[in-house]
Amino acid sequence: MVDTMASLRAFLRVTRTERNTPPSPRLTAAGLPVDDEVLLDAPDARLGPALVAAGRGEYGPAAELLAATRATAEWENRDRYVTGLAAFAHSRAEWFTSWRTAAPHDPDVLVVAAELAVVRAWESPARAELLHQTGPLVEAAAAGDPRDPVPWRIALDRARGSNAGHGEFERLWGEAVRRSPHHYRCHVAALQYLSTGPFRSSGGPGPHRECFDFAERAAQDAPPGSLVQALPLHAAFACLTEGDGTTVVDRARLDAAADTAIALSATHQAADPWPAELRNLLTYVLVGLGRWQEALLQLRLTGPYATSFPWERFSDDPLGRFLETRDEIRRNAPATRCTACSGHPQSGHGGREHSGDH
Repeated sequence: MVDTMASLRAFLRVTRTERNTPPSPRLTAAGLPVDDEVLLDAPDARLGPALVAAGRGEYGPAAELLAATRATAEWENRDRYVTGLAAFAHSRAEWFTSWRTAAPHDPDVLVVAAELAVVRAWESPARAELLHQTGPLVEAAAAGDPRDPVPWRIALDRARGSNAGHGEFERLWGEAVRRSPHHYRCHVAALQYLSTGPFRSSGGPGPHRECFDFAERAAQDAPPGSLVQALPLHAAFACLTEGDGTTVVDRARLDAAADTAIALSATHQAADPWPAELRNLLTYVLVGLGRWQEALLQLRLTGPYATSFPWERFSDDPLGRFLETRDEIRRNAPATRCTACSGHPQSGHGGREHSGDH
């Protein structure tokens, strides 16, 4: 296990633009790992060995991992693992080509193939046309295991990029939630459609309110601990990244979204890859709201785990952008000493102090 994790850590080192200044010696004092310890999109303990094996050209561990998630209906894990495996196949395809040749009708092969095709199409200037062409692959993935919501999340992403109309999108949404009513990434895909898809063509502030209405209803209906409770945070992100979000949605609504996400973050262990994307997104939103101290607390909980989203929205070097934001937060947050960085901070803004804060 030690050798596997050492190989994985080396494998995950991401080349980034050389920074002009050395890492701040104050990072450790602020309770943050040094730059060289930070990993981008680090997999969890189950996906990591499958990626290491794929790097050697072996697809067996990936096949076993996805088969296990399907057998036990671990749909949230399955979605993450499909995304991670497809991303790896995008840059190093030999192992996946071998797997696809050996088992062309395997439901797990089909869903990775669909995700890979849609991701590639999204990156092309001819996005809409290429996404239309991925239809048969997505349909094959959906037929592979009729219980699986992941192909329907892929179909939602495809529909958004191909400018599908509301009727078609609602049909796909219905298929997705029928299989998994609280599937996080299906909800994110739907919210992205409301925020950036054809729905936005009407212009004006209405779509932002529609996003928040949808997100808040979903969060209220979600079971305790579900990542769907963070959906309002995604709505806040959409507002903050499209001009001055506070003029579109009440500031109180943005703060409430951040507060809900802070409470959800507090239910997860510190320095855990699973909630890393939640905490990265929450950090960005807290900075946008000027809540520097709470952003620092989320960075402490995040530990060494940077995620491409949301930083890739603003830079071709998401890891570098994350590190730059860490420095900005450290400079702007009030001076503190981290004596219990593994603790769970309480929310506080607008001048309110809470006893759980560092």
